[in-house]
Amino acid sequence: MEQELSLIEARALLEWQVELGATEAIGDAPLDRYEAPQTIEKPAQGAPANAGGRSEGDHPQAVAAPPPLAAEDPGRMLEAAVSEARAAAAGAATLDDLRAAMGAFSHCDLRLGARNLVFGDGNPASPVMIIGEAPGRDEDMQGKPFVGAAGQLLDRMLAAIDLDRASSDAASSVYITNILPWRPPQNRDPSPAEIAMLMPFVERHVQLAAPKILVCMGNISCLALLGRKGISRLRGSWMQAMDLPVMPMFHPAYLLRNPVMKREAWADLLELRARLDKG
Repeated sequence: MEQELSLIEARALLEWQVELGATEAIGDAPLDRYEAPQTIEKPAQGAPANAGGRSEGDHPQAVAAPPPLAAEDPGRMLEAAVSEARAAAAGAATLDDLRAAMGAFSHCDLRLGARNLVFGDGNPASPVMIIGEAPGRDEDMQGKPFVGAAGQLLDRMLAAIDLDRASSDAASSVYITNILPWRPPQNRDPSPAEIAMLMPFVERHVQLAAPKILVCMGNISCLALLGRKGISRLRGSWMQAMDLPVMPMFHPAYLLRNPVMKREAWADLLELRARLDKG
C-alpha cells in the first residue's frame, strides 16, 4: 500500500508544479474536448454571481461560442509581402543597403531554415551579371553564390572566355547573384510565391549593379526574369529583360548531370564573349 503524502510534501509538490508552469488541475477521468459542447454557460441576467456554485433557482443560459477567426487570405498576404519588399528595395541606395533590407525582410520563411543570406559575389562593376536560381548546401554554408561543384564548373567556364569573378578589373570580371538569397529545403525549386516576394530585391539589385548584360542560369531565373521556362529552347538566343540583353544558359549543375550538353554551353559562352567584344 502506498504511503500517503504528508501535508508538507503535498504542498511542496504543488509549488513545484506551479513553478513548472502548471495553471490548471486535471481530473482523473479523461475528457474528450472534441466531443464537448461548443457552448459556454453564464448566469441568467440579474442573477448574482456565485463563486461556489449555483442555487436551485439559478437557470444557466447556453451561449454559442464565438466563431473561429477566419484564416487570412493567402493572396492578400502575398500582395502585402510583395508591396513591403518593393518599398524596402526602393529605399536601398547602395548594395550594402539592399543586403540589409533583404536581411530584415521577414515574410519569406526560407530564412528561418537557412544558415546565411547569400547576396552576391564577384565585382559589382562588371558589365556581366549572372543570375542563378537559389543557394545550395555549400552556398548556404559559405554565404556566397556558386561555390560548390557547380560553382567550380562555372569558374572554369568563365575562365575559358577570359572572365573571372575575382578580378578587380571590371572588364574581365563578372558579378553573380541568385533569384533567392536563402536555400530552399532539400534544394527544392522555389515556389511562385517565394519568387514573387523576392523579385523586387532582384530588380533593385540589377539597378544598383547596373550591368550591361544579364545571364540567366537555369529555368528558375528564366521564369523569374523572362516569364518563360524551357531552358533547352531558350538558350542560345538573346532576349530582353529590364531593358537589358539577356542570354539564357544551362545551369552548371545541369551540365554536371548532363555533360553532353557542354557543347551548347560552350557556344553560349562564345556568344557572350562576342557580345562583350563588340562593346
